[in-house]
Amino acid sequence: MVRPLILITNDDGDTANGINVLTRLMMEIGDVVVMAPDGGRSGQSNAITVSHPIRYTKIEEREGLIRYKCTGTPTDCVKLALHDILDRKPDLLVSGINHGSNAAINVIYSGTMGAVLEGCENGLTSIGFSICDHSLQADFRIFEKYILQITRETLKNGLPYGVCLNVNAPKGEIKGVKIARQCKGNWTEEYAKRIDPQGRTYFWLTGYFKNHEPEAHDTDEWALANGYISVVPSKIDLTDYSILKSLQSWEL
Repeated sequence: MVRPLILITNDDGDTANGINVLTRLMMEIGDVVVMAPDGGRSGQSNAITVSHPIRYTKIEEREGLIRYKCTGTPTDCVKLALHDILDRKPDLLVSGINHGSNAAINVIYSGTMGAVLEGCENGLTSIGFSICDHSLQADFRIFEKYILQITRETLKNGLPYGVCLNVNAPKGEIKGVKIARQCKGNWTEEYAKRIDPQGRTYFWLTGYFKNHEPEAHDTDEWALANGYISVVPSKIDLTDYSILKSLQSWEL
């Protein structure tokens, strides 16, 4: 029996604990190829490298596993793997495990989910895994059985073309899994203004997430706040079909 071929990447870099855990778990399911950035690329979204060359290096090969690191972004990693490394289409792309939440509006900034959407665009069954813990020593043990369960169910049932899964886990105990929608909200007061020793102004990214619907119980933010893993089906088609006909009536 041919084992599934699984492509793994992330945005925290090839040495991050999260990708090492994800690699170990995916090796229980199939043969694994890892192509990860050679350092942190958080907040890169779907960025691709256009201003300088990209290089990759093989760092490990053993039965069921080949690992590479790349000088590019998470999206570059997916593109390079599909274009230059893999000799057949992967059965699955997984990205993560991200150190930090990618729920709600974070999905559009996330390099983790940028890679997932790139896989989705190429017709791959794709899942992003994240945990609400930014620590480099984040404890993934409780999350692990759910990752395996969600992955196996996804492989068994498949996903429609253009749809991927954004999976986030709370820090600490987990009560179960909730299928949810993306919460409405935004980041506010995002830049702190400061003065350096030379008297020059600079800005440091900061801010907090403002939930616009804290009473809604069907969102990813509610699930995470209440101890559940959130699974949000996300799509690459950004067209708002509900307003399409209204716009066609404009005098343009």
